[in-house]
Amino acid sequence: MSTTWQLITERLRNELQEYGALLGLFEEQQANLLRRDADAVLALASAIEEQVRVTQICRDLREAAVAHFAKQNSQPASSSLRQLLPHFQPEVQPLLEALMVEINHLIHRIRRGARQNQILLSRTVEAHEDALRMLRPELYSKTYSPRGQMAGSSPAPAWQAAG
Repeated sequence: MSTTWQLITERLRNELQEYGALLGLFEEQQANLLRRDADAVLALASAIEEQVRVTQICRDLREAAVAHFAKQNSQPASSSLRQLLPHFQPEVQPLLEALMVEINHLIHRIRRGARQNQILLSRTVEAHEDALRMLRPELYSKTYSPRGQMAGSSPAPAWQAAG
């Protein structure tokens, strides 16, 4: 059986691999958003949800290994890996640090990609709504809320509006 640091390193590498796969899916989704390939975007949304689930499992396994290491070293189970670094052998610490830095970097890139994709999706929906407003203005009514803000009603479903 592997030593605790080797198990934690393996868990970090697995987590890193899964975050990389998730980033790849977000990048692929963005490319399909820019190509306006709705079917591919929809398919990728499902793949992203599944990858998030797999990534969370890897993260949970890593956190369990870290909590076990913490208990072995008389530290609180809630200690972060960064807090526990001094309890590892000095020659192992740079490896663990590098893996943590890379995971954090990937998480940042994933969040940025998710935000960008959300903005692209939002703008696409707005563009479609604007086009519908121009083509079928009777489906939209503009009213004002009690606070004086524009409140537009949603269009009727296409199956009701057709005809």
